[in-house]
Amino acid sequence: MRSRYLRRLPAFALLFLSACGLVRCAPSPVDGATLERIYAQPLTPPDKAVSVFFIGHSLIGRDMPAMLQQLAPKDHRYESQLGWGAELQAHWEPDIELSGGETENAHPRFREAHDAVGSGDYDVLVLTEKVSLRDSIKYHDSWRYLSLWARKAWEANPDTRVYLYETWHNTDTDEGWLNRIDGDLAELWEREIVDRALTETDDRAIHVIPGGQVMASVVRELGRQGGVDGLASEKDLLKDRIHPNDIGAYLMALTHYAVIYGRSPVGLPHELARADGTPAQAPGPDAARLMQEIVWQVVTSYPRTGVAANG
Repeated sequence: MRSRYLRRLPAFALLFLSACGLVRCAPSPVDGATLERIYAQPLTPPDKAVSVFFIGHSLIGRDMPAMLQQLAPKDHRYESQLGWGAELQAHWEPDIELSGGETENAHPRFREAHDAVGSGDYDVLVLTEKVSLRDSIKYHDSWRYLSLWARKAWEANPDTRVYLYETWHNTDTDEGWLNRIDGDLAELWEREIVDRALTETDDRAIHVIPGGQVMASVVRELGRQGGVDGLASEKDLLKDRIHPNDIGAYLMALTHYAVIYGRSPVGLPHELARADGTPAQAPGPDAARLMQEIVWQVVTSYPRTGVAANG
């Protein structure tokens, strides 16, 4: 591990850098006409297994990418760099501590992020931002670091597909967990991060993996049906106030599969293993089918995924 895990800029320095000091102010988001042009055409689904690199934190975790590999075509490959609640800035800057990096990256799938992204070895780059999202946007220049990672990937491999993974906040948020998921997508994930980053990508799309939207849709449907196979609310998808349990990780693996491969996840296996090879808690067959159907409905109704409804 690099010694970067042991160093952190003083808090006042981060505030200074993020307040139009050494780093320029955030640009205005791209306009509606530009957005329509960028996302007008769906992506062509891959015709073979892809290689994926993940940059983020525990809402990616170790188990979800391992489950995705089990759902994907043979020869699907992945590596990652993770931290504890790590912002994209900390992954990029060598002099900012990547909190929890020594622990989170102590596994065979770790690869140092700059080395990985700069290698051109990956078909897909998936990034996510630290929550609380408003703080990350305000103090850690989320849009800028998304843009930097995307451009680094494209410089190394112009065919790389770049995705921002939309997640969720703690369930005890004062605004209401579902309300927060509903509001954050357009206000924060899109406008404040992606739409500002797009000003520096020469009209190249950064697509979105709508994890929060899928989570909210499944929770609402479970409530509407009064529970399915013992799953009734978000508490059955999370192991604490925010982190997915095995079933939540499975749901996010389905979502990544649908977006990255542009294929319906309906009919995929639902009894999988964790990253360490132990059996994961599986949803019942009816719940698994419901989750798969909702994933496909959400993914194909949201143009920023790049997935066509007939995929």
